[in-house]
Amino acid sequence: MDSAEPDTPREALQSVFHLRETYRDGERLLFYGEALVSREALIEEVWPAFREAGYEAHLATTRSGSEDVVVAEPVSNGPEGVPWKNLGLLVATVLSTLFVGSVTWYYVPLAQIQQNPLAILQAWPFTVAVLGVLSAHELGHYVLGRYHGVDVSLPYLIPFIFPFGTLGAIIRMRGQMPDRRTLFDIGVAGPLAGLAATIVVTVVGLSLDPLTVPPRVLEQSGEVIVFNNPPLLDLIATAIGQPTSYTDPAKTVHPVIIGGWVGMFFTVLNLLPVGQLDGGHMLRAMLGERQETVAAVVPLALFGLAGYLHYGRGLGLNESVGLWAFWGLFATFIAYNGPADPIDETPLDRRRQLVGVVTFALGALCFLLVPIQIIGV
Repeated sequence: MDSAEPDTPREALQSVFHLRETYRDGERLLFYGEALVSREALIEEVWPAFREAGYEAHLATTRSGSEDVVVAEPVSNGPEGVPWKNLGLLVATVLSTLFVGSVTWYYVPLAQIQQNPLAILQAWPFTVAVLGVLSAHELGHYVLGRYHGVDVSLPYLIPFIFPFGTLGAIIRMRGQMPDRRTLFDIGVAGPLAGLAATIVVTVVGLSLDPLTVPPRVLEQSGEVIVFNNPPLLDLIATAIGQPTSYTDPAKTVHPVIIGGWVGMFFTVLNLLPVGQLDGGHMLRAMLGERQETVAAVVPLALFGLAGYLHYGRGLGLNESVGLWAFWGLFATFIAYNGPADPIDETPLDRRRQLVGVVTFALGALCFLLVPIQIIGV
């Protein structure tokens, strides 16, 4: 480490930190000494000055615990170089959604794909629809993150198998949120952008001609998975005068509509008001620390929902019971880890509070008690 004096706003530390030594470790700046106030008060005092100088500051301790260390790391101004990991996951997810879409939603036989792998390209509208709504959601976070100067990554798409070929997408946020306003703006931008794309995709899908189900599929017997319509999907269909099902068993809705269903389903999950989910960020910004009281109830509500469907409705694990039970466990884990805590706790203005209420209301229109069912044919 270089002990040369770093060019940073050291004067910001004077009233809250007894400084003994300063070092430069690569791009990081390390200030050794003793904190004179609590961790929260120290960061609240020094964070604005360091941020203006282009650094993200946080308080740590040495391994021996004998000294406090203010660590200042440069804030990223965007992707550096080619984002190979993001691109690799994008390509993998495009391929997985093309394959799953062609086999599951376009009824392309596996034998045909084995003979001609390019047959999966028939599912390109499905891939565009699904990845379009997921990418719009994450890009909403990304754009508002960059607007507020928060270090956020480009979206990481996650390839998977049945039924959609993907598990969704995520972004990484590094550093601390400066205030509740920033936390809210970044949190709400994803659901709103995703819902806008979802509505467009749903309208397009409903307007397309239905798909013809091959005779070999109609002749099969057993069980099929049914994806029930969220209220928002039915409202859109009614508004544009298009059906969401057909009396002729040889006709089915166009697979592009599945992109809209995926967008609505992931909106519901992301708006759960716990931890680092979008709903958790939004409610933390709207209610302050009272959000944790709400977050503690969410896992219980999800477990209760799973129990009701199983014992009250007689549904099995594969008919949404397992879905809500899994999210109950997941919500427990992320609620335990807690939400993002902004440095400035100034309450939100009324306009943002209203936007938050409207966003949660739109999310409620995407909720289904039983989104997935298994029906014998």
